[in-house]
Parts: sequence; C-alpha cells; structure tokens
Amino acid sequence: MGLSPREVFLRLVHGVADGNFDELPDLYGEATDVRHPMATPESEPLTSRRALREHFTVEPEVRESLPKRSVVDVVVHETADPEVIVAEFAYAFTLPDDSLAKVPCVFVMRVRDGRIIESRDYIDPIRTYTARGELDRLVASLRKGAS
Repeated sequence: MGLSPREVFLRLVHGVADGNFDELPDLYGEATDVRHPMATPESEPLTSRRALREHFTVEPEVRESLPKRSVVDVVVHETADPEVIVAEFAYAFTLPDDSLAKVPCVFVMRVRDGRIIESRDYIDPIRTYTARGELDRLVASLRKGAS
C-alpha cells in the first residue's frame, strides 16, 4: 500500500516550499486531473505526470530568485471517501524586509495507491503575486485579458 492522502499532501506542499520541484511529479499518477480554479491568468488542466513535470520545471536561475517560503497553518480534513482529503494551509513567504506574507490555500485531493490522481488547488492569486514581488505582472496579465 502506498502513502496515505495526508502523507502525499504533506510531501507535495513541503516539496514546493523547499524547492524540490524535480521530485514532485512522482507524487502524481500517470493520468491526472489537476486544476487551479483561481489561477490568474487561467490555466489548463494538467492531465498527465508529463504535464506536471513541465508545470514543475523551474530554471536554476529562477529557483535562486524565488522567495523563501514555508508551510503553516495545516489542517487536513478526512472525508467519507478514504481517497479524498480537503487540506487547508498557507504558504508563508519571507519578504526582503524579513516580514512574512501568508498565502492561504485549500486543496481538495484524490489519492489512489499513494499517487495524486485528481486535485483542485485553490490558491489566492493576489497574495501569491504580492508575496513574490510580482504584482505588476498580475496587473499586466489582467489588463491583457480585459482587452
């Protein structure tokens, strides 16, 4: 038997926070349905491990520039379906002035045989862009979408 849904979730979010992007696709099944309903700009569903590998590909120079973050405020809700969890948490970004910016998230995940096969990842886009120092990029994206 594989990892529990809670264990897979924790490996995922801590892997993201620690920048272990190369290891993350292995947490997913070959066929997946991963969506980011709040993504700005909108994103297409990720339907394979290969698509997730591309999603998690981060160039070394970009990795170096990413703000430090950690996972905080984790609450995992078990459901009547043993494959499904609802996880509330936040990424806490350390800003250049050493203050913290929290980005609240909710993931609804289906894990089968220790692999994520379905996920809805709700992540606050405004706080994410702000924490990364990329609010101008978000505004430009919104303007482009409005025209």
